Parts: sequence; C-alpha cells; structure tokens
Amino acid sequence: MRVGIIALLHESNTFISQPTTLQHFKENWFFAGAVVREQVIGTHHETGGFFDGLEREGIEAVPILAGRAVPYGAITADAFDAILETMFAELDRAGQLDGILVAPHGATVSEEHPDADGYWLAELRGRVGESMPLIGTLDAHANLSPLMVDSTNALIAYRSNPHLDQRARGIEAAKLMARTLRGEVKPTQAASFPAMAINIERQLTSEPHFVPLYKLADELLTAEGVLSNSILLGFPYADVEKMGSSTIAVTNDNPQLAQEHAKRLGSYLWDHRENFAGQMISIDEALDRCKALDGPICLLDMGDNVGGGSPADSTHLVHAILRHGLSNVFVCLYDPASVGQAVEAGTDASVSLRIGGNTDVLHGDPLEDRFHVVGVYDGKFTEPQPRHGGFTQCDQGRTVVVRNDRGLTVMLTSRRMPPFSLQQLISCNLDPASFRILVAKGVNAPVAAYAPVCKHLIRVNTPGCTTADMTTLNFHHRRQPLFPFEG
Repeated sequence: MRVGIIALLHESNTFISQPTTLQHFKENWFFAGAVVREQVIGTHHETGGFFDGLEREGIEAVPILAGRAVPYGAITADAFDAILETMFAELDRAGQLDGILVAPHGATVSEEHPDADGYWLAELRGRVGESMPLIGTLDAHANLSPLMVDSTNALIAYRSNPHLDQRARGIEAAKLMARTLRGEVKPTQAASFPAMAINIERQLTSEPHFVPLYKLADELLTAEGVLSNSILLGFPYADVEKMGSSTIAVTNDNPQLAQEHAKRLGSYLWDHRENFAGQMISIDEALDRCKALDGPICLLDMGDNVGGGSPADSTHLVHAILRHGLSNVFVCLYDPASVGQAVEAGTDASVSLRIGGNTDVLHGDPLEDRFHVVGVYDGKFTEPQPRHGGFTQCDQGRTVVVRNDRGLTVMLTSRRMPPFSLQQLISCNLDPASFRILVAKGVNAPVAAYAPVCKHLIRVNTPGCTTADMTTLNFHHRRQPLFPFEG
C-alpha cells in the first residue's frame, strides 16, 4: 500500500498589514517530492510522525509537499496559487495512492480564500475522489470549518499547548490510516461549533481549567466505536467567519455517536466559557510585580506574539521596562536594518541604533540608544527536545547581540523567530538563567522552553495585533453572537 503525505501549515493573522509571501515559505519549509522525506523525517513535527507511523505499519510513504511559514499576515494570492500548483503537480507525479495523510494548520487564510485550509482540502478531495481516505492532523489553534470536516475522513488535533505532542498525533493519524486501509474501521467524523472563542491567554492546556475538559475527552475515548476526539482552541487573530473554538469526534462508522460526542465536548466549553476568559494584566502592573520577585522572570509579551503572526519588533514593553528602572533584561527584536549597522560597526564597537518599532504604529516607537556590540552570529540553532511547533533546525538569519548601559541586552535578528527554544540564546553565548527578566514574545508556546529556567511567568497585555483582548480588534466577518464579544 502507498500513502501520500501533504502538509500546508500557516497561522494567518489578518490584523497585520504585511502579507505572507512565497519567500516566507522558502525561508522555512517549501519542500516537494523526495526532499520532504529528507527534511522532516525524525523531526518532532506531525509529518515526522506520519513517516514513522507508516513505517511501523509496513506502508510505503509517498512524500508530496511540506509547506510551512512562520505565522504572519494572510498569504498572497500568488503565493497560495503557487503552493497549490506545486502540490497538485507532485500529486500527479506520485502515481497510484491508497490514501493521503494531510496536515493542514486549520487557521490559514489567503487573500482570496478566508478558509484556505477548507479550500485546498476540498480541491484535494475533488481530485482523488470520495473513496480515497484523507486522514490528518490539525493544530490545536485551528479555526475549524464545516468544509474542512466534510472534505476529510478524520482530523486529529494536537492535545497540548504548547504543542509537544505533534509527532505523536502524526503517528496516531498514520495508525488510523493503516486500520482504515486494512478494512478494520471506517472513520466517520462530526464537529460542534459552540458560539465562543477561547482567549489566547487561557489556552495553556496544563492549567486547571482544562483538566476536567480533557478528562471528559479521555473518558469519551473509552466508549465502543470511538476512534478519536479533538478540542480546537481556536485562533482569535483571523477576521473570518470560522474564527472560534470547536470540537471533533471520530467514530467507526457511527455518525450519530460522533455528533453526540462532539456536542458533549462543545457543550462543556460553552457551559464553562467564563473560565476561558483572560486576566489581561497591564504593563505597569506586571512590572510592579517584577520588582517584588526574584529572577529569572519571564514576561510574555502577548501583543507581539510572534507565533500568532505579530511583527516581532514591538517596543511597548521594552520602553516601559526602562522607564521602571529595571535592569539585567533580555529581549529579542526583528530588525534587519539594525543588524546591518551593528555588523558594519563590528564586535566590541559602540554604535547608535534605532531599534524595533519599524512595522507599523500598533507596536510602539523605535528605541534609540547607544549600544555595545557583544557578538555577531549566523542565527542558526538546533533544538533537540520537543518544543512548540515541532521545530528542530532553526534559522533566524544574521543575528547580533547588543547591550546598553542600562542593563538591557537585545538580540537583533534578520528573520522573525518565535521564542520556542532556549537554544536561540545559548547559540549566541547567552545564559538564559543569568538574566533577571527575559521577555518572550508569545503567550503559551514559549512556556515549554522558558518554564524550566524561570521562577515566574507573567503574561502581559501589551498592545499589538495579537493583543490578549480580542474584543478591541476590528472584526467584520466573525460569527455573531460569539462569546466574549456577545454574552
């Protein structure tokens, strides 16, 4: 038996004006054919799990496409068309297939397709026919749509945030594919769409408000004929109709049971919706707390959540830290121009820089100061442990570390890089534990990396295109009513 593998993952933030281009994919993942196997096998990503799972089942894996870009704005029409053209050309070259394992993100938006995941899955279904099994994974932040459900036989979402189980979910999907092809089961799925969106601040699945929900999900898995269930936390930074939280249940040819179980999980979310609203601690309150705490302290800059599509150059929190007189602080900012200036000045030089705040008016003013150039690096690092996103090989482009005389250490990068790995610091000869305060531009995803070295983690409601208070964003296309916008 031969099973194809297709992955197209992008978390698209429609509240930032800059689009995601084909170049953004090429800087991350844009692999076709045999190259896919070379690049993803052995990774912590679900596609690595696809290969592993199929091998365990004695099924030939046929790599077709793996595309992924760091979250950012909606994908340009040209880029999306080029990706799908490559996808379907490789599908035609793949020969006879018995099934396809798919890895959509679930929160992908292109300029022409608000439900980009549903669009390409439906296109794929139209090409391979109704009889071919399409089974796959979803990011836990998926904004699920009925079209995504109708176009596939089974979708299995990550069960953890930070996403540390991606490979395991890929293996699970491959095993379900094998059972389906052997005729042991006939996956049938249903979804529930409660009228709510979980606040990003409350999406850490290890926190107490999630424990009874996942306990219920695990209990439902023990029922006869149940193959899988999923809780989709949702991605609030996409102004699309499907934005919101949802649930999926997959059964063995029992659509009624699938619908009942999906509704039970969806009803739990709705009945406990107040538990999923954010605290939204202000900048000044967070910094006042820092003054009374021992370090290291991780300040999670929620308004500049790089893993949620932000520009990675917000300065709101940095300006406030300096205003409060806090020192021994680390922050990473995306600023290619300042990288170039520091490289030109050279290591150990003193240089005047105007860093950050370059993208738009939402993310603060540049920080102007004189900095000592501590070091220049290639920006490449390896993360050996499972971390959010399944990343193993990372490249943030030419990188410099600079420090001012007020105790602020700044890593400046040439590419946007989410703070998912402490190797980002260690590879530049920085000891994370040596800082009193580390600013991580994220919400929950950085926790897997930073919690082991930080005594305290404080989520800060900073301004920006990923603000924790989604009700302040200007939506035009979301469902109504929808909690927390409407009660």
